[in-house]
Amino acid sequence: MNTESNRALRIGIPYRTRKEELSGDHGKIEKYLYAIRSAGGEPVEVSLGLSSDELKAIARTLDAVVLPGSPADVQSTIFRATRHPNSADPDLDRERTDFALLEQAFAESKPVLAICYGNQSLNVFLGGTLVQDIPSELRTTLEHQWRHNLGAPEPFHPVIIEPGSRLAELARSREARVNSSHHQSILDLGRDLRVAARAPDQVIEAVEWTGDANWVMGVQWHPERMVETDPLARALFHGLVAAVRKVPAQT
Repeated sequence: MNTESNRALRIGIPYRTRKEELSGDHGKIEKYLYAIRSAGGEPVEVSLGLSSDELKAIARTLDAVVLPGSPADVQSTIFRATRHPNSADPDLDRERTDFALLEQAFAESKPVLAICYGNQSLNVFLGGTLVQDIPSELRTTLEHQWRHNLGAPEPFHPVIIEPGSRLAELARSREARVNSSHHQSILDLGRDLRVAARAPDQVIEAVEWTGDANWVMGVQWHPERMVETDPLARALFHGLVAAVRKVPAQT
């Protein structure tokens, strides 16, 4: 991988759902593209309709990966659980694409920023499990899910950041205030992940990879919606790009 400082870094981002891709609905993914560009990267939209060989080919050209949110839920059978009645339908094309990109990223030590659904996808890829419905399973009074279809304002809540974590270095604080738009979360951690932040009700809000020196971060909130107003949101995308610059060129 060539990482000369004057070259635009190719940051792969899959579409949120196959339905949005086919319908040309770019409204939500555009926020991710803007956040990547603002951090100095070149977003590369990855189709959810590629074959396995096509996915591998494009994954090899990427310098890093951003896994976005999605209205879908990861299929529970992958993490050996019965589907909860409140779970959303899975998007099999999105799952297949995420896992192919993650496989290549881990094989070649390419940085990853996983957001909301992407965070859950990352955890399941590494063998972890999920809380399938926070309201009914955890019965917390903290609002995690944005009921925008009912006209409710986007909820925000604090997260407590683990000292010594990469996230703490980015936040330069033990606490942050984040937006929230999810009804699922990490239950059992995937292989070589550690908790980087929790909500006050102990819901896991951020994780990071400890298996080697590669920069892999997962957050449950949506920094792409906060890059113009929130320093930590900007720091996450800039941290991803900075992590690529530190990777030595491959010949």
